[in-house]
Amino acid sequence: MTKDVIALTSKMPDTWALLAGLYAGGPETAVTAESRGAVLRLCAPDGRPLVSVEAPLLVQVPGEAERLLGRDVPVPFWWTEVRASGAVPEAERLAASVCGRLALLLGGSTWPEPAASTEVVDVRTAVAPDDGQPVVDVLTGTTSVVLADRPVLALTAWLSEVLRGTAESGRALQIVTPPSVRVSAPARATLLQVPGRWVVQDPAQGYYDGLSGTVLRWQDGTFTPALGADGTASVAEAFGHTRPTGERQLVVAFRTTLPAHEDIVLGEALEAAWRALTGSAPAGWGTAEPVNLPWSPRRLTDLARDRAPEPTHLLVTGHPGRPALAWIRVTRTTAGVEQDMTLTLGYGEDEEPPLEAITPLAETLVVEHGLTTMLASVRRASRDLTTPPVLQAPPVPVAFTLGARDVRGIGLTHARRPPVEVRPVALGPAAEPALHYPLGDGSDAAALIGLRRLAAHLRAGAPGTGPGTEAED
Repeated sequence: MTKDVIALTSKMPDTWALLAGLYAGGPETAVTAESRGAVLRLCAPDGRPLVSVEAPLLVQVPGEAERLLGRDVPVPFWWTEVRASGAVPEAERLAASVCGRLALLLGGSTWPEPAASTEVVDVRTAVAPDDGQPVVDVLTGTTSVVLADRPVLALTAWLSEVLRGTAESGRALQIVTPPSVRVSAPARATLLQVPGRWVVQDPAQGYYDGLSGTVLRWQDGTFTPALGADGTASVAEAFGHTRPTGERQLVVAFRTTLPAHEDIVLGEALEAAWRALTGSAPAGWGTAEPVNLPWSPRRLTDLARDRAPEPTHLLVTGHPGRPALAWIRVTRTTAGVEQDMTLTLGYGEDEEPPLEAITPLAETLVVEHGLTTMLASVRRASRDLTTPPVLQAPPVPVAFTLGARDVRGIGLTHARRPPVEVRPVALGPAAEPALHYPLGDGSDAAALIGLRRLAAHLRAGAPGTGPGTEAED
């Protein structure tokens, strides 16, 4: 198993501190650089990699260490990940010693704390795998398999890089964890979209898919559904071990389109939604977890502009008092600059999601931010926004908003007469309104049927170009 150790230090790991940490392997080890110097690798005497040390990350957003590691660390602090090859017994001790030395020299701690060490590890007899990738535990012709054991499996820079590398090689990524691991909202959303799988190791049934519950088996170099005699897949018993919860999540997924011009500022629509639903702006943003940069729409825009015309994927987080996470996908299309955003907020049993704010928010986004579509939903799920490997209730729709452009394409008369018992509310200019469709309070699953009927009705008004299809194509 790949072993992760993280140094959380108050001072920046400079060259001398890193050298002291890397000397944990003694004079027999060698150091190589990968990813344009962003990753250092500590190698055995024969040149094979034992440990990789990622570039230190300055975290300036409060609550990220608590959210991902269960550790309260005051900001700012430096987050340095060290990853050891599970195929080499000495590598885990070596990773612990690298982090322990950094924490001792720079002030701070390590995760997990018992891993801290400053010993010199004898690697002269270590035999490392030939693939040169200590972050991948099993590499086959079709699949890269990583074994992970963290409190929260997050969309870290490492995971993003592994996803990108496996996709470029034509492989799928499968992440194997014990059943105690939970998945962050961004990681869950990513695993649902890519050719990957969250594989949970269950003592009773072997392995199952952490998102669908399908029982899995290792066959021909990959985890695949274990089919019965009738050719159907079964669901693991452990996947059904759910507990009733009064905790809820409010999920607001929306898309905006802005004209492409030099003065464009991205992220302002998301900030408007954040303020409407929490009373404050987001706390931070970044390209991976932990989210490390203070909130700044200007800096966010600069990054997206530098990456254009390629899409930009970003993460945004809130303040510790109100669990909130969002992910943004920025793309350049013929219609302009489009932002696809999903904002998820967590509420405890004694807290009520601010559903009364949804309609005013829709109007603000229509009038000021070029809203194309918005779907607000409520689901029974953990306040901390993580997902355990058990059956999750589907989100129940609260309201759907259709922007003025799509209303015009469908036809106002058709769009105003849906086959459901709702009366759409006109938003924005009377000459070219958007339409807002209230669907319920998130407690009645029948709203799912209402949403399907509404979507079918709207598509019928614009054959082949249903709501928002430009950005989905």
